[in-house]
Formats: sequence, C-alpha cells, structure tokens
Amino acid sequence: MRPTCRILTHSRSKSISFIGLGRMGSEMAYNLFSKRFTEANDSRFVVCDAIPAATTRFADNFQKQFPRAHITIAATPEEATLASEMIVTMLPSSPHVRQVYLNSSGIIPTLRSLSQADASSTICIDSTTLDVQVGRDVAAEAHAAGGAMLDAPVSGGVSGAKAGTLSFLVGSSEQAFSRASPILALMGQRIIHCGPSGSGLAAKICNNLVLGVEQIVVAEAMLLGQRLGLDPVVLASVINNSTGACWSSSVNNPVPGALPEKSPPCERDFDGGFATALMIKDLGLATEVSKLSGSPVPLGEAAEGIYADAVERYPELSKKDFSSVYRYLGEGRKE
Repeated sequence: MRPTCRILTHSRSKSISFIGLGRMGSEMAYNLFSKRFTEANDSRFVVCDAIPAATTRFADNFQKQFPRAHITIAATPEEATLASEMIVTMLPSSPHVRQVYLNSSGIIPTLRSLSQADASSTICIDSTTLDVQVGRDVAAEAHAAGGAMLDAPVSGGVSGAKAGTLSFLVGSSEQAFSRASPILALMGQRIIHCGPSGSGLAAKICNNLVLGVEQIVVAEAMLLGQRLGLDPVVLASVINNSTGACWSSSVNNPVPGALPEKSPPCERDFDGGFATALMIKDLGLATEVSKLSGSPVPLGEAAEGIYADAVERYPELSKKDFSSVYRYLGEGRKE
C-alpha cells in the first residue's frame, strides 16, 4: 500500500485514523478497526506511524483478514487529520505528542486549515501517558483550533490491548466524553471519566506509581520465598489468595511457571510486555509532578532508581517487560 496525499477528505465522518502503531497501538488499532468494520462495513480506516514499515505491515495484515475493508496509509498526521474526523493517537511520550499535534504537518495546524464545520466535528483521543501539563496545553490548542481532545491513557498492558479489555482513564468535557465513549468501548471494557482535561493523565500517573512499586516488591517476595525453599507456584497461589494479592503477582508474576494457567512475559524471556524504559518514564512523571504538587513519593523515587539501575547494568532490560526487574534483583543489585 502506498501513502496518498489528502486521502478520504470527502468522507471524514466515516473514517477513523490511528497514529502510533507500537506494541500497544497496533493491538488497539486492530480491535478498533475490526470491531468497527463489523458494526459498519462502510467505515474507512487510516494508519500512520513514524516508522513506515509499521504502517505497511499493519495495513497488509488487516487487509488479508478483512479483504473488503478500506484501509489506507497516511504519510503524516496532516494526512490522517484530513482523512478522518475521529483520530486516535498512542505515542511514546510528551515530545512525540508535541510533534504529532503541534508540528507544521501535525494535527492542530491542520485543524486550523479546515472549515469551522469540519474542525468542530473533529475529535482527538490521545492515549499516550505523558506530562499532565503538556496534555492540558495540547488539548487547549486543539480546542482553540475548533476541535475537541481527550486525554485517555490506558491501564491493562499489551495483553489487555490485545484482548480488548483495557481501562481508559479519560480527562475531557462531558460532551467530548460522550462522543468518544463508543470508540473507546471498541478497545476496552472500562471507560472512566476522571474529570476535565488532564485528569485522565493524573489518574494514570498515580496508578503506574502503584504498579511500578508493586512489581518490585513482588519480585523481592518471589525471590525471597524461593531462597527459603518455597515452590514458586505455591507462593504465587498464597499471595494471590491473600492480602498481598495484586496484578503484578496474579497476572504479571515474574517467575516462569509460577502461573501455570497463564502466560506472563517472563515465559517469553520478558518479551512482549510493558517496557522497563516506559516504566522509568512513567515513574519520572510521578516524581516530577510530586515536586510541583508538594506531595512526597519516596517509594516512587526509590522504584525509579531501581529500574534505572537495572537498565544501566543490563541494557537489554530496557525493552523487556518491567517485571524483568526480577532478573536484576536475582543476579544482584549494585551496592
């Protein structure tokens, strides 16, 4: 498939654009497009990514599974915006959001070039976990350009994205939330309106603060238990049925074989999960905002340091699931 310029401008209302086809984005886009096509087979789909091979691979695979579906590649966010009045973005971090939304070939300058009617019909859903103030600033720019924007970061990881069971934590106006909810429901099971712009990001940062700390203590407990002679299957069962129960143990347990009926990333050499580098980023967001708010996060700061040290010592863990901190702890931390 070849990128085309100013695609689908005549049918923006029937088109959905998805920008950002990484581990999470590709799974989210697949669920969104496949379920939407089942609902309305005249829908049109557009994909865009900074890595051209990612868009080609996704579009080709989707077209093979849905031969009658109309899917097109956009070379830039501008083309994706011209194509669709519904735009979903799933990007790595704050700088990428600024680039996709504010760059000269980005979403917001393109909104300003549209008619008032076309701009006002456009809604942007950003599922990136980024700095709260950056999210609010970009949303204000989108609103000033005539469109609507929601921050809608997700919880549930790659497995939740693939299964379509994500939780969306949404910050937006009530009107924008109502418009976006049917689209979000195609990618997730729980859609929580957390408040005005930035609220979804604030909730996600707080959630990932808990998650990052939690995964480390599960790794510590599993290592300690095994060295005390406990079978990891037994120990995981005890934790998961006791007061220590948490997602990091019951779903993302870092010990191969500890969850016989599940397949966490540790069963695949920690591949295919939530990258340690992204957890470092999220904990960094929490520690930064904690300083601005005056709310202490001593465990968050300690956890950020542990993950950072793990990656410094074992660089390959940067792209591995963050539960790979278990490997780092097991092989001995730097003193």
